[in-house]
Amino acid sequence: MVNPRGPPRARPMDMTSPGPLLPPYGVVVGVLLHLVVYVFAMLYRDDNKINKRDAPAICDLHRCKDGPVRNGHVGQRPPSINPERLKGFVEEDYLNGDVKTWEMKIVSRNEELLGDALSLIPQSNTRTSQSSHNKLIRFEDISAAAFKIQSGVQKTPCMYSRLSKQYGVDIYLKKEFLQYTGSVKERGVLYLLTSLPQDQQRKGVIVASDGNFSMAVAYHASELRIPVFVIMSTSTSPARVKMCREYGAMVISYGTTAKDSQMHARRLAQENGYLYLEEEDSAVYLSGLGTVGLEMYEQVPKLDAVIFPAGGHCGLLAGSAAALKHLNPHISVIGVESESFPVLQQSLKAGHPAEEQACSNHHFYGDVSGLCFGSNSLQLTGKLVDKVVAVREEDIFISMLRLLEYERATVDAEGAIGLAALVAGKLPELKGKRVAIAICSGNVELHLLQQCIARALTLDNRVCRFSLVLSDCPGDISKLLEILAREEARVLDIKQERMFVTSELFSVEVTCTVETRDKMHTAQLRNALLERYPTAAWTER
Repeated sequence: MVNPRGPPRARPMDMTSPGPLLPPYGVVVGVLLHLVVYVFAMLYRDDNKINKRDAPAICDLHRCKDGPVRNGHVGQRPPSINPERLKGFVEEDYLNGDVKTWEMKIVSRNEELLGDALSLIPQSNTRTSQSSHNKLIRFEDISAAAFKIQSGVQKTPCMYSRLSKQYGVDIYLKKEFLQYTGSVKERGVLYLLTSLPQDQQRKGVIVASDGNFSMAVAYHASELRIPVFVIMSTSTSPARVKMCREYGAMVISYGTTAKDSQMHARRLAQENGYLYLEEEDSAVYLSGLGTVGLEMYEQVPKLDAVIFPAGGHCGLLAGSAAALKHLNPHISVIGVESESFPVLQQSLKAGHPAEEQACSNHHFYGDVSGLCFGSNSLQLTGKLVDKVVAVREEDIFISMLRLLEYERATVDAEGAIGLAALVAGKLPELKGKRVAIAICSGNVELHLLQQCIARALTLDNRVCRFSLVLSDCPGDISKLLEILAREEARVLDIKQERMFVTSELFSVEVTCTVETRDKMHTAQLRNALLERYPTAAWTER
């Protein structure tokens, strides 16, 4: 039968029929591209590892884009009052007298980089002391310290004082008592703590003191997240113990004397790996204190002289003198200490720290009467300080009164002793000159402040006491009060004694304490009373 549609057409060839077993062209190209990309990636990562191993971790000096980098973590920082104080490890490298400061942030290979950085630092032979850092400081050391601690301490004002007219000197007061703990020693302590190796910072520090040094260590160690222990004797005032605990330290009361506390602290340091810190004249500590002189030179132009407290702990005087003499050798640097404890003058005369030194354990004197703690500051003082003068205790009291009245500054003996040299007239060569005075401490206990001000008012002839015998008749005491009112004297206290009077039978002994304006007003009142009551007796100072 014939197909009407014509002969059958040839069936087209099936393209999926089995043929040679070769991969498609696109697959081959994709595999080759993946292989080339993988080879380049491996070569780039190896090269990047070599670069990281040969160069320190790179980060901006103050902050990275996402925050400080620590131990490979970006932007993670523990909560703190001032996060900038928690910076990474810093090492200063001095070349040809010029300081180059760089900060290492550990990004990777933590143990290797940290080990390399620590190898650059002169390590101490003992784990409980920093005495191996004793060396004469340079201006570069002080500049590096100023840069390192600038975010951790206050740049306190150095202001013109109203006391200038009274003493004939252009007085500028560097108010270091405005630091957080009320003391200049924060500067040296902060630089000392930030210079410790990181492994020691993790272990912690321990200090045995109840003075400004321990307060500064307690506060700044807590801010830097360094475990801190403070050993205080049982005789320490409760106010200081409370304050130190509020700063963040673990306070332990041990022993009845400072020596007992120090021995206990050293034993705990050896047993637990803590670093025992004591105020000494290491280069790091002195460099931190020397930043005061650097700031005073910047804040007051055309300085003629600068006055610092001295005594046994003369680190502030030595460190600041190093900065000032480098900037201007013609500036006169003067130290002031107590007449009762001329520790520095004795040590300078002997040429070494005096072995037998008179000192006082009373809290009023603080570091003014402390022992001379090292030959480093003594050598700097003998080389750079122009003059050391001694003042009486009475001059210190009046200086505290002047600062409280004219500057509204509540300071202790260490803070007031610099001005006391001008109050006592010990520096007549400074008349008409521009002088800066460091008011370095304001940690005075309230009951002690009350005693000091009361004593100062008496010494300044502004509070006086007299006694006289009156007949025990109505109106006699009122006549006495009329005389006091006419002379504009303010009655502070009045007492009557009848039982133990040795004069006439019907008489009364009256004792009055009055306040006057000044010495001239007191003399005027005395003459008026002697004119009416010739037997009046004045209580001498």
